Amino acid sequence: MVKLILDDAQEFKKAVDAVSVLIDEAEFIVDEKRFALKATDPSQISMVDFELDKKAFKSYEVKKPTKIGLDLSYLSQVMGRSKAKESLTIELDEKDSRLNITFEGNAKRKFSIPLLDLSSTELPNPKINFDAEIKMNAGLLQDALKDASLISNHLTLGVTSDSFFVNASSSKGELNNVSQKNDSDLKKLEVKNECSAMYPLDFLSDMLKAASSSDEIDLFLKTDAPIKISYKIGRAQIIYFLAPRIETS
Repeated sequence: MVKLILDDAQEFKKAVDAVSVLIDEAEFIVDEKRFALKATDPSQISMVDFELDKKAFKSYEVKKPTKIGLDLSYLSQVMGRSKAKESLTIELDEKDSRLNITFEGNAKRKFSIPLLDLSSTELPNPKINFDAEIKMNAGLLQDALKDASLISNHLTLGVTSDSFFVNASSSKGELNNVSQKNDSDLKKLEVKNECSAMYPLDFLSDMLKAASSSDEIDLFLKTDAPIKISYKIGRAQIIYFLAPRIETS
């Protein structure tokens, strides 16, 4: 038996959107402590690690650890029908292999979504000894990505001992965007070693779509290693990993 109730359906919608922007199909794992998902995108260059603690729910009934395979793009469409101040009930119908999504506010609306048999294996998070941790307002990086989109499909993120930078170059020109350690939008800059790496811009943009410009995000960097990006969506925690582009001469 799985029956979960959230006071705010819109909060869950934002979390689903943050996952479905990269992942087509995946399994949610529901156990006695959390509602979670970990999956890679079809190209396998990015990974999403999503978790919503049981304390976030108004009611949390889970008898045994359960996997719920879903078409995330369709779930996102269903969640898009939620309205402000509506509650959300998520209930598993194992007999008919469906997940029931109920919105309740001025009216009560119930969607029944077929489950997918995905039988995915558990994914470990990449083990990386990062050289830099940066905490910033999301707007700082979102603006830098928009600047970089005028130049290239890829960009370089990096740090020096006292700055965070975003660079891009192509036949169209160059972008050099530098934020100093004392900039108001740069909340934390811890650098063990100066480092930089190149990443695909579209993936980074997708990873920040669910963040408001004032939300705090954490970046973890190492030269030519996957980047780690984490932030909160309401009471949910979302972590992304993105593989770098290694240029060969």
